Amino acid sequence: MAVDGTRGIDANLILALHALLEERNLTHAGNRLTVSQPAMSGALARLRRHFDDELLVRAGGDYELTPLAVKLRPVVAAAVAGAEEVFGRGPGFDPRSAHRTFSVSLSEYAMTVLAGPLVRLLAAAAPHTRIELTPIPTNGDDLDLHLLRRDIILGPAGYGIPGRRQPVFSDRFVCVVSASNPRLRHGALSLADLAEMRHVVARFGPGKSTFTPDEVALHQAGVERDVRVVVPSLHTLPTAVAGTDLCAFIPLRLAQRCAAPLGLVVAETPVPPIALVEVAHWHPSRANDPALSWFRNILHDVAVTVEDDG
Repeated sequence: MAVDGTRGIDANLILALHALLEERNLTHAGNRLTVSQPAMSGALARLRRHFDDELLVRAGGDYELTPLAVKLRPVVAAAVAGAEEVFGRGPGFDPRSAHRTFSVSLSEYAMTVLAGPLVRLLAAAAPHTRIELTPIPTNGDDLDLHLLRRDIILGPAGYGIPGRRQPVFSDRFVCVVSASNPRLRHGALSLADLAEMRHVVARFGPGKSTFTPDEVALHQAGVERDVRVVVPSLHTLPTAVAGTDLCAFIPLRLAQRCAAPLGLVVAETPVPPIALVEVAHWHPSRANDPALSWFRNILHDVAVTVEDDG
């Protein structure tokens, strides 16, 4: 590895390095920076000479990072985020005139609840801004780096999402089963039913290895779930239950929208109410970004609307 710092290298190459380490693909990295593939190939060649390392190596039809590139990835991501903080932000933020794209990764459930009111409020308050809504990565190991690449990650508390936090809106988990489930008596299930039934659960993000709020509540009620199906999002749970003898705990707002079309019912259970809180997470390096401070306030305003509607 070179030891002469940045001598002899264009400092702009850090953006190319960042794109290459994140995308692991010359074409995708070029598209990200709006440069041609030959130009990106040239940048990679210069970076390889500088670091005396291949950085990206062929593995079948894809590229893999070398050990040095793996070590560089979080350092470069932090450096790019810091540069954006210093040079990419103005001293203030005027929503009426600003041309800014806000990038938000969120759960599918949060997207169905927030996307409509958030887009409408942004259009009225900041007419020249754009918003990119993408799902939370299913690979929780990459969430720390993803947090550097996105303005906000919005997902449920208790699932291990990193960063500074601000609650956005709340809901509660309810149990759904097929309307024809033979265990359903007068619209209710007992604790014995829940212990004997087969369950569908959602696991995503780093919370795959931790106890989620519904798991904690059921455990405290003495129910150890027989998990037979695992899905990657809360939004997928109702579809997995429909037409089966399975059960799942899902957000109430989601149940209200999809239970009837899917032939599901919300079953009463002796389990105490299980709170679900959707939380905005952001990287500490962006805590003082005036545009994001304004955007977090907008999320609060949207949350008030959502809570009133709920």
